[in-house]
Amino acid sequence: MQIVESIVIGAGQAGLSTSYHLKRLGIEHLVLDANAVPGGAWQHRWDALTMNDVHGVAELPGSTPPARDAKRANVVVPASFAEYERMHELPVIRPVHIDRVTDDDGMLVVHAGEREWRARTIVNATGTWTQPFLPHYPGMETFVGEQLHTVDYPGPEHFRGKRVVVVGGGASAVQFLGALAPITETLWVTRREPVWRDDDFTPEAGAAAVALVEQRVARGLPPQSVVGVTGLMLRPQEREAERLGAYADRRPVFQRIEPDGVRWADGSFEQVDVILWATGFRPAIAHLAPLHLRSDAGGIQLDRNGRGTTAVKDPRVQLVGYGPSASTIGANRAGRAAAKGVQRALSMAGSDVIA
Repeated sequence: MQIVESIVIGAGQAGLSTSYHLKRLGIEHLVLDANAVPGGAWQHRWDALTMNDVHGVAELPGSTPPARDAKRANVVVPASFAEYERMHELPVIRPVHIDRVTDDDGMLVVHAGEREWRARTIVNATGTWTQPFLPHYPGMETFVGEQLHTVDYPGPEHFRGKRVVVVGGGASAVQFLGALAPITETLWVTRREPVWRDDDFTPEAGAAAVALVEQRVARGLPPQSVVGVTGLMLRPQEREAERLGAYADRRPVFQRIEPDGVRWADGSFEQVDVILWATGFRPAIAHLAPLHLRSDAGGIQLDRNGRGTTAVKDPRVQLVGYGPSASTIGANRAGRAAAKGVQRALSMAGSDVIA
């Protein structure tokens, strides 16, 4: 069976960036992607999300980012990724649904059903989109209305005329309220008081937020979202929802769910038709479990005090789009670092690749 120098798992922003840099270094590799077509998680986002709505898509190395306009993000970004793969002749194989990665006498084996690939190193670039986090509350199985997670969001028109409770204290919840409050009745609940920022989000502020995530990863703790530590800001398209009081009327999270609504510890009750869970995602890393990369604290510890991409427990494994690199800009930068990490691991193992 052919043994390649490296396998990149995932062809989203981080995976494509890594593949680009591996190719520039002359490192033989494959990119295995679970999707049937290019586009990563972007192809699965809701139709109402436009390029004006997203936080920005950083340019992949050697390219320019898509324009910020009113076109659908789930069309524009996948088309951009497809062109990038074609232009740089990246070795992407799809669809490949990976079950697990194992160690066979020093060789990493990537299993996908009856297929398998062997590599000296791997770069995990699977992101979070396939692992939506849904908290459990008593009675949620009795609710007769709709329960949707961010990953299932069908766009604002689906909710017109329905009473919606939005659960979550992050940017997605703020955006959903911005779209829904002008067309229907909404209620916002969060576990903690939202942290708003009224200053400009400067590069210094971004660096400080990333540093907080790095500290967790350096200690082997499960990473928090970079967005989750930056604070919340309202964009122009959310000002109408603000005027309607959608954000000012926030309540603490309810205690239980009943068939036709939600109830708080003080006995108060709100009838709702839809519960929209904007409760985030977790890293999609279950397939790496056989390699035993997790620390006792529950996360995968990365090198360089959390700023790197190399798994401390196994230098053959790089992680991009994990922890501090879980953003479009961070993913691009991490791709270059991961390629260098692969090069180091191959050199240490006595590979023919020149360090």
